[in-house]
Amino acid sequence: MFAKTIDFTEKQQRLAMFGKVLSHPARIAIIEFLSKQQGCIVGDIAKEFPFLSRTTVSQHLQELKNIGIIQGDIQGVTICYCLNPTILNEMKELFSQLFTDVLSTNCQC
Repeated sequence: MFAKTIDFTEKQQRLAMFGKVLSHPARIAIIEFLSKQQGCIVGDIAKEFPFLSRTTVSQHLQELKNIGIIQGDIQGVTICYCLNPTILNEMKELFSQLFTDVLSTNCQC
């Protein structure tokens, strides 16, 4: 089925992208882990989640990086990952506004 994203607002599309990237518990765990660090390399993150392979951790990091939730700085031969507060604040505002709008209606079933 072809998704007609053009029929939805930019805000709806952005919320959906954030929702999609947050839909895996490993990504939530990585975000929570990075929130307690100054920065981390893939190996450090992989050690935190021994039940995930390093390749799987790298794939989750790439998904988070693609949407901008995390950013990576090259330090020698490694990449040091950290959270991007600008994007996190955007996510917070978009989801907050969504829930404020939805909950402000008097729809009761």
